Amino acid sequence: MSLPVDPVAPVTARRLLSRVACAQVEGRLPSIAAGVIRDGSLVWSAGYGAVPGDHLDTQYKIGSITKTMTAVLVLQLVDEGRLALDDSVGSVLGEVGYADRTIRALLAHNAGLQAEPNGPWWERSEGGSFADLAAANDGSGAVLPVGEQFHYTNLAYGLLGEVVARLRGGTWWENVQSRILAPLGMSRTSYLAQAPHAQGTSIHPWTGEAIDEPHPDTGAMAPAGQLWSTVTDLTRYAQFLLDGHDEVLPKAALEAAYIPQSGALASGLTSGHGLGFQLFAGGSGTLVGHTGSMPGFIATCFVDRQRRTGVVAFANAMSGMPASSLAADLLAELEASEPTVPAPWTPSADVPDEAREIVGTWYWGPTPHLLTWESGELVVRKSGAVTYRYRLDAGRWIGTAGYQLGEELTVVRTPDGAVHYLDLATFLFTRTPYDPSAPIPGGVPAGG
Repeated sequence: MSLPVDPVAPVTARRLLSRVACAQVEGRLPSIAAGVIRDGSLVWSAGYGAVPGDHLDTQYKIGSITKTMTAVLVLQLVDEGRLALDDSVGSVLGEVGYADRTIRALLAHNAGLQAEPNGPWWERSEGGSFADLAAANDGSGAVLPVGEQFHYTNLAYGLLGEVVARLRGGTWWENVQSRILAPLGMSRTSYLAQAPHAQGTSIHPWTGEAIDEPHPDTGAMAPAGQLWSTVTDLTRYAQFLLDGHDEVLPKAALEAAYIPQSGALASGLTSGHGLGFQLFAGGSGTLVGHTGSMPGFIATCFVDRQRRTGVVAFANAMSGMPASSLAADLLAELEASEPTVPAPWTPSADVPDEAREIVGTWYWGPTPHLLTWESGELVVRKSGAVTYRYRLDAGRWIGTAGYQLGEELTVVRTPDGAVHYLDLATFLFTRTPYDPSAPIPGGVPAGG
């Protein structure tokens, strides 16, 4: 798959480079490599500091961005009907710790699991088999009731990786290769480092010296954070996050994973979690993707679905790169310098008769609402603001957003077949305020 490049303007490139350079200097990062995506294409990239090769092709460890690929493998099974989100872990893995937790809860980090597996620090240690992992984690380490709130857990993704391996056959990694990387053309994403790659480091707090970090095989915990990748490869992955892919996961199934599933009181409305994906307030509304960290590395990969933009970035230091805020800052800089251009408006075509007979002004009590046909949907506005949207599905109007999501708009007719009023889940809309011929609200209230 080629990556066509429509570069940003020189002044935009300078501003983006300044953001990355400041992050490298302020964070004391040996190197940083970053790319910005617009309309599915890489439009700007740069390396700063001692990148050991071409910044587009140098591998960095991506840490928990790996979790999103584990989630995609699980969602493939769901899309095929081989697994349900509300199936228990035990239905696939048998009598293991946390066997009663659901697949959904593990993906969304609200199953109440402990954050880390028992034993040595898994991120900096050689890992063992799933049998070893299961034996060390019997389910007694739960920290919260199921579903109470978001609590990030690496252990959950060790379990999910084994779910994939049991149902698909082969290893988790073999499934990542065949079912995600190969279809997307991500040939430089690997399990262990492949040259050219950055060396993970810790920076001494007082002398500024770089201390090499190990690059272990984390074994059964690999589905939580093992993989290495490049700017070029994660750009392809960001394209997938925007558009889906017929051989990996269709767009509709992928976007269902972006629906918020869990959050924490302390985070308020600034962040949440979907089915394997982090959600942050930013851009046109919500940025979707994941940050990543492993000993010696920090990474970020986020997209703005409405503006069709995205960011990937890596650094080879234990800390110092503000992963989510750097992504948000680069996207904000792009939007400020080169604002998103909306798709051109085009006249409607093939307007269904069912829409023609109900467009126009309707009243809920005394309040006017305007119904229009736009881009294949019936759009309802009050005081100029969109309140509801409906699609025509087998002769039924079904809500697609907001308070009316999934609800049906019913067209009620007179005995002779003319449209009488609209029933939006008991809210009656009439052609005149308080139409006395309709039931509730039915006429001007007493004393009105």
